Order: sequence, then structure tokens, then C-alpha cells
Amino acid sequence: MDNSVIKTGKTVEEATNAALEELGVSSDMADVEVISEGSDGFLGVGKKEAEVKVTVKDGAADDAEEDDTYYGDDENYEGDAVTEAEDAAVNFVAEVLSGIGIHGNLDSYREDDAIYISVTGSECGSVIGRHGETLDAISYMTNLIANKHSEQRVHVHLDVGGYRKHRERIVINLADKAVSKCLRTGRDVVMEPMSPADRRIVHFHLAEVQGITTHSEGVEPRRCVVVSLDNK
Repeated sequence: MDNSVIKTGKTVEEATNAALEELGVSSDMADVEVISEGSDGFLGVGKKEAEVKVTVKDGAADDAEEDDTYYGDDENYEGDAVTEAEDAAVNFVAEVLSGIGIHGNLDSYREDDAIYISVTGSECGSVIGRHGETLDAISYMTNLIANKHSEQRVHVHLDVGGYRKHRERIVINLADKAVSKCLRTGRDVVMEPMSPADRRIVHFHLAEVQGITTHSEGVEPRRCVVVSLDNK
């Protein structure tokens, strides 16, 4: 079968679903490139139809040929079955990318109550923003959209251009340095102001470090993690 197809529709979701149906694969077996979101505005108000290019991932074509039915509730994949919440989250991110002129490739999968969305492509810097502020805002909105389409609470993990993983390594390194200074001086160490996501990384990373405790102080956007000796 053809490994790629371009489709149009009234919305990105409609165009994507049409392409997936023609290819005979599910959304987790294909990469979706939004060519046109179909509007001049931010969220799709306009007369121009949405246009997407959907490409079957390497190795997925063979799996699809063995079972020529489109995905359903009884099919099993490496992650959990695609849900309405995941589709809504992916489509929202695709619309945002198109609205700011970025044609990235989206991959997504779901495990338990978590939805993971990864965006790759050139010129992703404007999606990330300074210290990830734009990415955090998009992630917040994506979580709202996903939970509107889910009866149970879900959490969306959105990463663009591998920024989250890169940032996590930086934050962990800063946390380790703060611990070393705290143990050496015996005094509290106030880390640099961080986003809620970065602070969670610090708290989680240092939770099992013996003799150390952490808490947050200050008011957004200058809220900081304080690393202290555990006097218990």
C-alpha cells in the first residue's frame, strides 16, 4: 500500500481521519504533518480547508497489512488504545503549530492516564519560548482540551524538539549542585526561579536523597526551590 497520502477536510481532525482511513492505520502508526490548518486565525476560522500529509511509520505498514481493519476498541498496540482525549490533544497541538506557521511532525501514544505528544521539525524555537514559557502555556491548554474529552483525569506530556528531555538534564544537574553546596555549607540553598514543571523535577529527583529536604518559596514567576538539610 502507499505509505503517504495528502487529504483535506473542514478540520485537521477530519482530514487526518480521512487519511488514516485510506491508509488503513491508526494514529499511533503514522506521522501527521499539518500542511494547512485551514484558517487565517489561531484556531481555524476561515473558508480554506485544512490539509494534512499522513505518512505510515517505518515497520507499521507490515502490521497494517496483516490486519486491514481501522483501529477499534479491541485492538492492542504498544501503548493504550487511542482515545478521544488523545485525538483532541493531538489535533489541538497541530492547529496551534499551523496557526504560528510551523509544520512539524507529531507522534503520540497513551499509557494509563498519561498522553505523550512529541513534536519534531525545523524552527521549533517559537513553540518553546524563553525558558519553555510558550511550551508550558501550550501544554496547559492542551491538558484542558484533553480533559474536556475524557471522563477520567488525564495528563498530557508535550515535548517539542526534545526540549523537555534536554531541560530535565539541566535541572537535575542544578539540583545536584545545590545538594552538594547544602551538604558542604550546612545552609539552605535557594535555587534559581523555575517553572512549576522544573520545580517538580527537582522535588522528585531529590526526594530519595538522604539528609536533604526540599520546598518551594516565593510567588510566581519568581518561585524557587529551597534545598535544606533534613534535621529529623
